Amino acid sequence: MSTIDAAFLDELRARTPIAPLIGRRVKLSRSGRNWKGCCPFHGEKTPSFYVYDDHYHCFGCGVHGDVITFVMETEGKSFPDAVESLAAEAGLEVPKATPQARAQAVRARTLGDVLEAAQRLWSYALHQPEGRTGLDYLRKRGLTDETIAAFGLGWASDKRGALVSALREQNIMPEALAEAGLMSTDEEGRPKGELFWGRVTFPIRDRRGDLVSFGGRILGDRQPKYLNGPETALFSKRRLLFGLDRARAAIRAPRPKGAPPVDAVVVEGYMDVIALHQAGFPGAVAPLGTALTPEQLETLWQVAPSPILCFDGDTAGRRAAIKAAETALPLLSTERGLRFCMLPEGEDPDSLSRTKGRVAVAQLFAGARPLADVLFDLLAEGTPQNPTPEQRATLRSRLVEAAGKIADKSLAGEYRSSLLDRFFQTYRGRKGGKPGKNGSAFTPPAGPVTPDAPLDGTAAKLTLLTGLILRYPRLIGSVADAWCQLDLPPGLAELRSAVLDGTASGTMFDDHPDEDTVFTRMMDMLGQQGLRPRAEALIRTACIKKPGKQVDDGLMESPPEVLWWHFYASANRAAFEADIARDTEAWTREGLDPAQWDRLKLRIEALASLRRLEDGSY
Repeated sequence: MSTIDAAFLDELRARTPIAPLIGRRVKLSRSGRNWKGCCPFHGEKTPSFYVYDDHYHCFGCGVHGDVITFVMETEGKSFPDAVESLAAEAGLEVPKATPQARAQAVRARTLGDVLEAAQRLWSYALHQPEGRTGLDYLRKRGLTDETIAAFGLGWASDKRGALVSALREQNIMPEALAEAGLMSTDEEGRPKGELFWGRVTFPIRDRRGDLVSFGGRILGDRQPKYLNGPETALFSKRRLLFGLDRARAAIRAPRPKGAPPVDAVVVEGYMDVIALHQAGFPGAVAPLGTALTPEQLETLWQVAPSPILCFDGDTAGRRAAIKAAETALPLLSTERGLRFCMLPEGEDPDSLSRTKGRVAVAQLFAGARPLADVLFDLLAEGTPQNPTPEQRATLRSRLVEAAGKIADKSLAGEYRSSLLDRFFQTYRGRKGGKPGKNGSAFTPPAGPVTPDAPLDGTAAKLTLLTGLILRYPRLIGSVADAWCQLDLPPGLAELRSAVLDGTASGTMFDDHPDEDTVFTRMMDMLGQQGLRPRAEALIRTACIKKPGKQVDDGLMESPPEVLWWHFYASANRAAFEADIARDTEAWTREGLDPAQWDRLKLRIEALASLRRLEDGSY
């Protein structure tokens, strides 16, 4: 028997996804929620080797095990050596097998016995006269006696000292109760008072189903309304999910032919979990009084590749959804996703299942949206319909930063492109101007604009604007927001996304390089994406010495910024004039910093040039 701490082994298994580990040696393919392949332990041509969320099993030869067993069997290592190897990969340090560690393991088993004794006492008391208040509360919440028994709900007497007295008769002393998380302690660590009294009790079990702590719900006016046990040798709030043992079993259980799979659904609290299980959603789990943690997400992904996170539809619920998304982003991979479900305002899963029924809840979960679809909405929360340039720039930075948190580079690129596409679609053409057929300020040509195609009117101006930015990448710092307002045709839009992606991190401008160096870096970046030939062709079209009557003779030798704003003004006239009027008023009223004033002067100069061109006075 191993002397390595059981809690450490659980964490090691949770930190080591089994399918990728086995996939190093076995070619695996998807089989529903699981994976299958040809068994590495006996010769076979038809796959009978299945990999589940935390173990493997071969239906041909009967071999069975977890990540540790697999390393032992395939690499010929002993149990300690296999643990050491996996721990090194996971960035964990194996606890030493000291006499203290062995004593702690014995103590943990003893603490489990203490908790089980309290559980027997409390579940019995719920059905006695003293627990009538708690039982009435649970029945009023719609729970059946079968559900109450299945979850082991109980009642902690409102008589102070009742638990201590009852368990003392079983030779369980207050010191053991305190160590098990059933009593509070004073500053010197001595037992002080019972934690759970006058409360409905909810047993908290680990993924194996072992009792590790309790939660309690007060029925009077005392606070807090809900109480979880403290951290102990058995219980870590950030690593466990309420109901996980039952959800894990339900998700892994064989389903009748044609029956839909069981979804893992994360909700807010005990009662939500229990109500959903009773309503026929046995994959429900809940954090234990904390926001969803990375450790809990890792545990969830061991059970299901794309769990549903369910949040209230109010402001607090949206904040919680944003926090969960930000926690999940660094952990995402092509095999690990999330879905989000926002509840109708004023409802929770418990109330919804009781008032609207199972079908309504099933429809809500069926409509859960992938994180990639909802991330923009979450991050754009609070951005007005007609944001200022500063607000748009802030949101764009948040979007790029969020995508950058994803460790998988290919997946991060897909998220970044998706988020910026939504950004362009949502906020371009919002400042006014004559709407085109698609409701924006411009109607794009039927196909992509290329230098070899005839260029006239707006199409030519959009090409010139993009080409100038490609040739002079530093323009991005002052014109990016205006560029994002333009409804570009597909070919130009793809270049815009690539340029904004490449400049968002700021590394292109590291070490304060000269213009030619920045240009070279830009072309290299575009070359990696196969866009360099298109970019070079656009530059040849845009950076011409004789723009003809498209530009004031006085601007022929002007800086790129002036030329850019000139063409932008001619392509987006009404919005451009409105911007200048607004910013001029702001400067008169509040003043501008030097950089803002310089940008305003450039735009005023471009507008003056355009007016001279129109009245023939140039």
